[in-house]
Parts: sequence; structure tokens; C-alpha cells
Amino acid sequence: MMEVSGAQARRQAIHEALAQAGGPVSATVLAKRFSVSRQIIVGDVALLRAAGEEILATPRGYVLGPRSAGVERTVACVHRPEEMEAELNAIVDAGGEAADVIVEHPVYGQLTGILGVRSRYDVQEFLKRVAADSARPLSALTGGIHLHTIRCADEETFQRVQKALRNEGFLLDM
Repeated sequence: MMEVSGAQARRQAIHEALAQAGGPVSATVLAKRFSVSRQIIVGDVALLRAAGEEILATPRGYVLGPRSAGVERTVACVHRPEEMEAELNAIVDAGGEAADVIVEHPVYGQLTGILGVRSRYDVQEFLKRVAADSARPLSALTGGIHLHTIRCADEETFQRVQKALRNEGFLLDM
């Protein structure tokens, strides 16, 4: 029988910690928990991904990949950068999660940013991170046009999210 190394055991423990977490877990928190550097955790997560684990890096930390329960749909939106907070609040207030943002770049093709925004608290934390890094939203590259993957508990909730986005003028009708 093959013996498990300390690094392999740590990677297994990282996966278990993410599976048990109620939300994102930062590399810094994991580093403290396992008494290693943040960079070791980043490398461990890269190796877990290479081994086929669905681990996403969100602005607030790592989460295990998409949940299979519920409804997951893509919506096309458009707005000015200063309307980003209102758009994200419309999604979460209606009961949805803004899982990601996707834009079509003329040189790089599809660019996806993982959001994992599920609550107003998540919206505020995301906006703080954008402000702290003086970052521009991906939609700034495409004149405000972008896609969001929306996750909801059920179809009724998704319809509520879609209606909220339409009412705010953010839904790009085809």
C-alpha cells in the first residue's frame, strides 16, 4: 500500500475544509490552519485542480466547484461601471447568486471572472476589493455588455432574478 505524504495529507485536508466550509476560505486562513505559507496553499490548490478537483478562486477565497442542485442559467446584461452595485444587489435581493461575469474580448476571446456573490455582504466585500485595487470591471472592456452565470434554488427564483434585472434596465434583451 502506498504511503500518503504530509503534502498529500494536507491537500486532502484542504479539500475537506473547503467541502465543509459555508462559504469561501482564503489562502491566508488555510495557511494559518495548516502552519504553512500562503504560497504553499496556492500551490496545493493548483495541484488539486490539476488532479481534477473543481476549486474556484473567488474574490473572498476558495470554494468547491459549482453546486449541482438548483438552476444555473446565463443572462446578458449591460450597464455603466457605477451601476455594478445596483446590478449585483438586484440579483442577490431576488434570491440569486452571481456566480461569475463573462465578457468577449477581441484579442483573448472569452474572459471569465469568478464572483460567487450571494448576499449584500458579498456585494460590499467585492466592491471594497475593486476599490482597494483600483480595478475596473471586466464589462468596462466591452462597453458594459457582459454575461452572468446566475445560480438559484429553483426556476421561480431565477424568474424573479430576471424580472429584477429587467426592471432595473440591466437585462440585455435579445
